[in-house]
Amino acid sequence: MGTLDDHEGPWSETDYLALGETHHRIELLDGSLLVTPSPNDHHQEIMGNLRDSLRPAARTADLRAPQAPNIRLATGRILIPDLAVKKGPTGAAVSDAADVVLVCEITSPSNTKIDRGLKMLAYAAAGIPWYLLAEPDFTDYPSVSLRLFRLADGAYIEHAVAKHGEKLTSQEPFAMSIDTTFLLDY
Repeated sequence: MGTLDDHEGPWSETDYLALGETHHRIELLDGSLLVTPSPNDHHQEIMGNLRDSLRPAARTADLRAPQAPNIRLATGRILIPDLAVKKGPTGAAVSDAADVVLVCEITSPSNTKIDRGLKMLAYAAAGIPWYLLAEPDFTDYPSVSLRLFRLADGAYIEHAVAKHGEKLTSQEPFAMSIDTTFLLDY
């Protein structure tokens, strides 16, 4: 198994995969590693509740909703969304973007710009058709809003929005209804 400390030069997929499982969230982006801190308790609770909200509808559509899966967007680009809804085999170390129907990111103080910018652009470039962004208020996490985007002409456009206290509903990419107040039920 490789380590972060003894590596020199750009990272290849082989180098990245040789790291194996780590306690850090480490993503590969064009030869560089993107290392972010472990999510805080609020983030983890929102992620679990979001998965609980999406999972029944995903299963009805014959899809799965794994938390923090490794998704290969292109050669040399493996990102780890907070949640994905996808088809394809279980147990794969890395899933292909072609199997992913929806990626979900939950912003946090350390990654807001990355989730709204870099990752959103990378997911769009990989052709992932839907992107769900959960945006909590970081001041004691009293509220969260949701923004669902759909891919059109290589870029995401807003499809549906739910402010705190509202439900995000959509029939695409599968029938879903997410209560924003439930996301903070912990």
